[in-house]
Amino acid sequence: MSNELDRLLSDLVIFKIKKSPIFERMEVMVKKRSILVSLFISIFIISACSNGNDAEKGAQENKREHRGMPMGEETASADILPKFLTGTSETVQTIYQAAAEHQELLEHMPCYCGCGEMGHQNNYDCFIQENKKNGAIVWDEHGVNCDVCLEIAAQSVVDYKNGKSMKEIRKEIDDKYKEGYAEPTPTPMPEA
Repeated sequence: MSNELDRLLSDLVIFKIKKSPIFERMEVMVKKRSILVSLFISIFIISACSNGNDAEKGAQENKREHRGMPMGEETASADILPKFLTGTSETVQTIYQAAAEHQELLEHMPCYCGCGEMGHQNNYDCFIQENKKNGAIVWDEHGVNCDVCLEIAAQSVVDYKNGKSMKEIRKEIDDKYKEGYAEPTPTPMPEA
């Protein structure tokens, strides 16, 4: 009888805790933290995959050269992802969505994949060609197949959400990619 009473009291306490505003806030914090952890894991996977051998990198470069300037696809808003992302990983789609939501941040982050030769000015250009006045977005296909673009965008967004300033993030990006990568895009330094 005592065990049954203890179990009922325990269940009652758990029920009251789950109905409390503090518990609800904790659930929200846990969900936000899990999203950040997922994005961080995605960055790790992308960077692990991008450390392939030179033959693979050469093949990717060849593919990029033969494709020329990536095609753009317009959608009505940043909430609607382009069709060319269909069939890509959830990670790539998440990074594209995050890029669209962090224009100012990524316009201050350079890209080190060599896309400056295509006219890109910053990492944002790897994902978005144009923001139209009516809210429509012209997406850039370039970032889909470029591990460097994806990694820079993902790292920048995660660091920004974790409270780092744009200047701190920019310094980390420049330090990480200064050797062994292409010339950076001609991206202005952030003011703050």
